This record gives sequence, C-alpha cells and structure tokens, in this order.
Amino acid sequence: MAQPHVAVVGAGLGGLTAAAALHRKGIPFTVLEQASELGEIGAGVQLAPNALKVLRALGLEQRAAEVGFEPDAHVVRNWQTADVLAYTPYKGTLSKVFGAAYYGYHRADLHEILRSAVPSNAIQLKAKCTGVREDGDKAVVMLSDGSELKADVVIGADGIHSAVRASLFGPEAPRYTGNACWRGLTPTFSLEPGLIQPDMTVWFGPGASIVHYYIRGGTVVNWVAMFESETWAEESWTARGDKAEMMARFADWHPTMRALLQNSGPVLKWGLFDRDPLPQWSKGRATLMGDACHPMLPYLAQGACQAIEDGWAVAAAIERGRDDIPAALKAYEAQRRDRTARVQMTARARAVENHTRDEAVIRARDERFAKARAEAAKGKHAYGIEWIYEHDVTAV
Repeated sequence: MAQPHVAVVGAGLGGLTAAAALHRKGIPFTVLEQASELGEIGAGVQLAPNALKVLRALGLEQRAAEVGFEPDAHVVRNWQTADVLAYTPYKGTLSKVFGAAYYGYHRADLHEILRSAVPSNAIQLKAKCTGVREDGDKAVVMLSDGSELKADVVIGADGIHSAVRASLFGPEAPRYTGNACWRGLTPTFSLEPGLIQPDMTVWFGPGASIVHYYIRGGTVVNWVAMFESETWAEESWTARGDKAEMMARFADWHPTMRALLQNSGPVLKWGLFDRDPLPQWSKGRATLMGDACHPMLPYLAQGACQAIEDGWAVAAAIERGRDDIPAALKAYEAQRRDRTARVQMTARARAVENHTRDEAVIRARDERFAKARAEAAKGKHAYGIEWIYEHDVTAV
C-alpha cells in the first residue's frame, strides 16, 4: 500500500520523537496537541545513552550535545554527612562504555530540539483528543470541538491521563505510589561558588532523597526532592509548592542541600504516580507509547528516555509493516513491552531502597556501594543498569 497517514496524539518529548522519526522515514503524519502553543514545563530532564542513540539516528545528537550539560560523574551521598557512598565517572566514560553520552537538559530546550525536526505545518494545536474509534480501514481521532481526523494509524502519546488509552481499554486511574516530591531550579549565582559539583548527585536519607544536576551550561541547578507521603489529592505535577513546608521537611539535612532548596525559584509539588505494566498496548490501528502506557517513577531517570525509544520503535514498525498496520503495531508492542515493564518495576524497587529506614538494608546497600567504588578505582565500573544504557533501539 501507499505510505500510511499517522495521527500522533500529543506533542511531548515522546510524541515529537515519533513525529521526527516518521518525517525522517518519509511517512506522512499529523501531530494533534491540545495546548494552544508548544512548550514544556520549566524543569530538568536527563537523557541517558540509550536515548542519545535515538537522537543520533534523527540527526540531532550534535545539537543535543551542545545544549545539554554532561555531568562529570554519578555520585551518591549521605543525607547528613555528605559522605560519598558511590562514585561512577560519566563524562568521557559512558560514551566509551555504552556508545553515547549522558546529558541534563531544561525540558523546554530538549523539546525545542525535537520540535525543530518536525515541520510546523504538521502540528495542529488546540486539538484535544477525546477518544478514538475505527471506521472500516481507518482510525478516527475524535476532538473536543466536535471535529474528527481520519488516519491509517493512531499513536497515543498523550500522557498518563491518555484519552487514547481510555478509549481503547477503558478508564483506569493511575496508582499513587506513596511518594511525592518538590522540584525546582536554583540559579548558580545564588549559591556559594563550588557548593554544587558538576555531577549528577543523589542524596539518600530516611524516607527521602534529593537528586540534582546542572543544566543550561551550568547556570542553573535542577533538583528534585522526593519524600514519602501517604496521601495525594491531585495527580498534577505542576501544583505550586510551599517552600516553608519543604524546608521544614528537610530541616535536618546537610547544609548544602538546605542552601540549594532555599535559594531556588518557585517550587512545584508533584505526586508520583505510575501504573502496573499493561498487558496490551495496541488495538486495531491504534497504539500507545510513553506515559500513556508505561508511566514510571523517576528513580532511574528513564521516563523520557523510554518514551524516546518508543517514538523511534513505533515509526520503524510502521515503516516495516505498512501493508498490515494492526500486525505492525503488535510487533512494536512485542518489541517494547517487556523492556519498559522491567524499567517500571526496577524504578519501583529503587524507590524502596533509596528511602529505606531499615538499618540492615542501609548497611548492605552502602557496603555494595563501597565495593563498587573499589572496583571503579581499578577502572572497572559497575553501573547496575547496563541493560538499560547499552540498548540501541535504532539497531533493532
């Protein structure tokens, strides 16, 4: 058959990756975005080597390297003493071990890089999807203004509250994980020089953890302060947070962390939700990707990375299987489902370990870190998630 026309619902990082990959493969598409203008929340995002390989295939790696901040190392510290529990070199090392580097970004900057690879006339704004249905040999996207768009394929890249997902498999609320976080951006000029090292650093404490890394050429520190919280009233991660409440929660943490949090700009409070791995992503001519089918906790920094992998994989599957779209989408799902489920469950396990109050578990964890540091000193680096970073979805 002729090249199929694809409707991509959602213009986030994953949806734009799918669109960029479709464009590169010469497959016509329309991106439907409910917002009135393109943009991203003012927060940081990390891309690991597995995602950088997709940007390389899209011809965007050089620009991504210029815009991103490459951390010197991944460092784990004690919440009160600042003692280094784990140290793994990143800059100049990950690219040798895994074939690509690791960068931190302002989400808006990364979003713009991906948007630049998509023709502007292929993006339809103010187009809120309310559901999808099949009509003969077409899929139909229904929009909130009463209009419809017919396509040969629909890709639901519309996030954790996906209308495409609900339309295909019925409504189901995401699972609140018992964790929440504050997040914000701290200008480097507001901090004592040298206070924050150019590393991707995680501080482990009882019932809480803080991760921080530089973005925008080292002029801003992005941070996320995660903590256990029994209840959460909203699912939005854009709710304005109370800095005084946050500072009280981390009052006994190391002075470096208190300075980082206190000197930040506006603070957002975010409830952490995920879902159990879905047994099915596709139905007929429609499928899901990213948070629409595998929302995950941030403890592996893989949410955006897995959505970017999905974007490439679904475009490649459509290219290979354009003569039988339902079969092509099933092949895409089969390729991606087990991997993303493993990342989801590993991220859940990391949340438990990172926040544990069990002294025996803490001792065992820190002893494991100490052994890894000793091996690193010999040039033997154990990342623990090699299976994530070494993957190249563009080679499948």
